[in-house]
Amino acid sequence: MARMTDAEADELDELLTRTTPKIRRGEGGFFTKQRNLLNALDPVAANYIRCQAEIQQQSPSQIIGRLVRKELQFVN
Repeated sequence: MARMTDAEADELDELLTRTTPKIRRGEGGFFTKQRNLLNALDPVAANYIRCQAEIQQQSPSQIIGRLVRKELQFVN
């Protein structure tokens, strides 16, 4: 992993200070949506997707998307 220079770190710090994310109550963010997505599945499927996401360093929705695209290739 590349290291940041002091100038790059200062620039990133300034950017994050100026653009603090706003959180709206009740909507949830990225991680809440991912958790809700997995809660809709049975425990075995959710565990498989969670493990694959960790191994491949992707989000659960990316894993699901890949599985769906793979399944659609067999249908056509």
